[in-house]
Amino acid sequence: MKFLLLGLSIALCLMSQRGACGETIRIANGEWPPYFLERLPYYGLGSRIVVEAFALEGIIVKFTFLPWKRGLIQAQEGAYDGAVGFEINHNREKDFYASETVWEAPWVFFHLKRLPFQWKDFGDLDAFRVGGTLEYMYTVKFLEAERSGLFRVERIGSDEQNFKKLVADRIDIFPQLIDVGYYQIRTLFAAETANRITHHPHSFGQHAEQLLLSKRIKRNARLVKIFNRGLRHLKESGQYERYFKELLERGPN
Repeated sequence: MKFLLLGLSIALCLMSQRGACGETIRIANGEWPPYFLERLPYYGLGSRIVVEAFALEGIIVKFTFLPWKRGLIQAQEGAYDGAVGFEINHNREKDFYASETVWEAPWVFFHLKRLPFQWKDFGDLDAFRVGGTLEYMYTVKFLEAERSGLFRVERIGSDEQNFKKLVADRIDIFPQLIDVGYYQIRTLFAAETANRITHHPHSFGQHAEQLLLSKRIKRNARLVKIFNRGLRHLKESGQYERYFKELLERGPN
């Protein structure tokens, strides 16, 4: 898989008429399918977007897979040029250059199709058993509503455990990014069980990720601009949209 992705990067680089082929950027990566996972084709959709955007500008990407927290710290310290899989925030902006949005997805509530679940604001959730994963904030507004007592969240160790609780009727709803949720459902369950699950179309926020490049490395001020340019070209080509369309078309099966 590593050689396949490196081969793709080099091939795109050779086709590129921008920049000089051969410059390499080292990026910390992690595990969050379908966007980032070492055993997925192209290391996942998010990884592929990063590789192809850079390759259109003549830059070769090399990923190292690490636990998320360690990867971010090592990128911050300059051991890697940067990290994927993160949102920029006030705490991170002093250490990182942030690219334009690499991908974004809505936060939604998953539930069994037989449950007549409707909601407009967080106060409506008090009538339902809400699952959650330990240490997940989801969104600032979600966390504030939970802490203020508008609803109660039963938190456990993993997303997978929560989806199993949902199928077993031990919780009513579970918050997750839409693409991540359907990937997990397809991975965990046979088609018959997966088809029992749906999501409510009303989202409670949007997750938007950027490529973060360490300010400790001088060339990164230039590389973040190069990446943004490559990302725009990838979107203009229509390829970026096709990747997401393919992901959505697979649905929950």
